[in-house]
Amino acid sequence: MITHLQGKLVEKNPTHLVIDCQGVGYEVHISLHTFGQIPDQENVRVYTHLQIREDAHQIFGFFTSQERTLFRLLIGVSGIGASTARSMLSSMEPTQIQQAVIQEDLNTIKSIKGIGLKTAQRLILELKDKISRSDLGAEIPAVLNNTSKEETLSALEVLGYTRKASEKIVDQLIQASPDSSVEQLIKGALNKL
Repeated sequence: MITHLQGKLVEKNPTHLVIDCQGVGYEVHISLHTFGQIPDQENVRVYTHLQIREDAHQIFGFFTSQERTLFRLLIGVSGIGASTARSMLSSMEPTQIQQAVIQEDLNTIKSIKGIGLKTAQRLILELKDKISRSDLGAEIPAVLNNTSKEETLSALEVLGYTRKASEKIVDQLIQASPDSSVEQLIKGALNKL
């Protein structure tokens, strides 16, 4: 198994990288999350997952080993293949996916392209305990109870802001400062909206 590649970055695209390792160019499929974190320097290192199928050998690359671990957990769920897992990691931050699974947030998971209700339910059922027990769970900050988040979002809606735009900002504020009060969250969101 190829666990990582380190070499010269030849090509960087939102969907893949080409890394030259000792004269051999490897095409590495990546998520948008990894694309945003890979520096534009000459030498790079990515953690990899090698997928061997009848018709192709594909290498998937990740900036962190935690993202690779989450990818492997996702593809272990029936109905989620490598391309769906990669699109999940492109749509959301790995910690957001982990939080959605732990909190059993079906709507967040269903909002990802290619994930329907049944797949979202299966994903939560199969991964909730695995993510909670693994070292991935340690990455997730303590999360405010949903009532504080809901109160903040409701207040912002009353003030005329859309729920979709507000939710991303409120989630970022909660991650940055898990002990914030509803009032602090509202003030922080108003500064960013």
